[in-house]
Amino acid sequence: MGGSLRVLRTGVGATIQDGGRHGYQRYGVTPAGPMDWVAFRTANSALGNGRAATIEVSTGGLEVICEGAPLAVAFAGGAFTWRRGGMLLPIAARLLLQPGEVLAARAGDSGAFAYLAVEGGFETPVTLGSRATHARSAMGGIEGRMLRAGDVLPAASTGRMDAASFEAMIDAPWLAREPDPFRVVLGPQDDYFTVETLCTFFEGQFTLTPAADRMAYRFDGPEIVHARGYDIVSDGVALGAIQIAGDKKPLVLMADRQPTGGYPKLGHVVRADIGRLAQMRPGETCRFRAANVAEARAALFRREDEIAATLQRMRPLLRALNSERLFEANLIAGVVDPLASEQTGKEF
Repeated sequence: MGGSLRVLRTGVGATIQDGGRHGYQRYGVTPAGPMDWVAFRTANSALGNGRAATIEVSTGGLEVICEGAPLAVAFAGGAFTWRRGGMLLPIAARLLLQPGEVLAARAGDSGAFAYLAVEGGFETPVTLGSRATHARSAMGGIEGRMLRAGDVLPAASTGRMDAASFEAMIDAPWLAREPDPFRVVLGPQDDYFTVETLCTFFEGQFTLTPAADRMAYRFDGPEIVHARGYDIVSDGVALGAIQIAGDKKPLVLMADRQPTGGYPKLGHVVRADIGRLAQMRPGETCRFRAANVAEARAALFRREDEIAATLQRMRPLLRALNSERLFEANLIAGVVDPLASEQTGKEF
């Protein structure tokens, strides 16, 4: 009997996502896939997976129970609070869940998405070559919808390893929040904006509005005025495209973006920064800066190299603290003479 995870509780927004449904945009099919591809890949890499199906957890949280057989799992993403039973876990870790064990995620201080991966991926139905959920078209995942209590997610994991040698925290500094501006490559319709307007965009501060979902993030801030109107002949759109509609506010297209669009695209947020942008919450502010294609490519290659090093950056996870582990740890930083203050007249 194989293992599975049963959903005990989940908030709005939890879905099954794999690497995405590619090759069908010309037929009007949205790719879907993870909002934060970097965290998604990191969780999968900790298990030796490729772009296998995971659970994308939103700020509504998630609680699952392991059933049938032990499961090797890993999670990474925003600064969520993870617990196995009542035990607090690191924000990114690899575990061996035993049948009956409950794993829960709650939104923490920052971040909008986290990813729960299982060895081999979740074996949910495949639609057009992908298990990714696109809820607007009811495609993929579990009946094309968000997860709900009672859903059973079969996993390919066998979990035949020793927990003591397998369980680890994931040391992934590339998932840390950075205050740096999001890099933008201009085009293809940057000629619809004056030089002054482009300066306004790159010098301004923008706030993510509540009108933010898997399809697009809408920002409020300085008006980005069109020089040649805001209607163009519809053309294809890519992940990170920055559309400026008639309200003169930036709209960044995300994982569930439409295949085509008829608003001018000022530029594109570079792929290396998309995960960081996806982790924003409404009310948070950001800035953008111009980048060229060479810089965007170099940033992407660096990010890929970081993710590829995930397995080399695992650190032992201590499930329980006992006297043997205390003696092994260096808990003493130095020695203090208790009479020092009397001898010198100084406090210590």
